[in-house]
Amino acid sequence: MKRYVLAMTLATALLIPFAAQAGPHAQQLGVCLTDSLSGKERKSLAKWIYFGMSAHSTIEQYSKITADDIDNSNRYVGSLLTRLLTEDCPEQAKMAFEEGGTSGIESAFRIVGRVAMQEIMAEPKVSQSLGAFEKYLDQDKFDRVFN
Repeated sequence: MKRYVLAMTLATALLIPFAAQAGPHAQQLGVCLTDSLSGKERKSLAKWIYFGMSAHSTIEQYSKITADDIDNSNRYVGSLLTRLLTEDCPEQAKMAFEEGGTSGIESAFRIVGRVAMQEIMAEPKVSQSLGAFEKYLDQDKFDRVFN
């Protein structure tokens, strides 16, 4: 049961980009975790987040992600999180847990989730794709509201 709760806490923290203010130990854990990640690892976390989001019923029809892709990503993330919490940042993890239980760990991983998404958003094609809706905004209506 403990293992399931920790896994769900970490998954939730990575997938939800906003959080209540983290305590100082959770903040320190978040810094340690992000400092311990390479760029490739941040991208792999972002890919895992994308895979998870693509399972949503309104999105899954557009995804070509295979069960093997998901399993490989889960295996990679499980190994990565094990390393981060037990080898790279064990003291910070212990202090964050003592400070706030699973919510302390969750707060720290929200920081990691933000960093992973920033890694993906830094690519110009992603920014262009997400900003493409702009050409469909009714500028006259915006001008009436904001001018």
